[in-house]
Amino acid sequence: MISRLQLNNCRDTAIGGMALKGISGGERKRTCIGYELITEPNLLLLDEPTSGLDSSTAFRIINLLKKEADNGMTIVATIHQPSGEIFQLFDRLMVLQD
Repeated sequence: MISRLQLNNCRDTAIGGMALKGISGGERKRTCIGYELITEPNLLLLDEPTSGLDSSTAFRIINLLKKEADNGMTIVATIHQPSGEIFQLFDRLMVLQD
């Protein structure tokens, strides 16, 4: 999972918190996603999994989630203003207004 989420460079770094500086925000987000994926759930709910990530990392995360969905996992995610590349990865889409 560490390799799949490209977290090898922070593998031995503390997560951190209020008192201890640890991994970056993007690394923390990928760690949280990995924590959920490691149990191989049937359903994964994600709220803004790409917020705060650079475009290439956001694409890699959504691409990883797409592969999980292709293997039978149901993934429901909210996403705000995805790039065209990311938008093309979605199988089903519900657009909300207001």
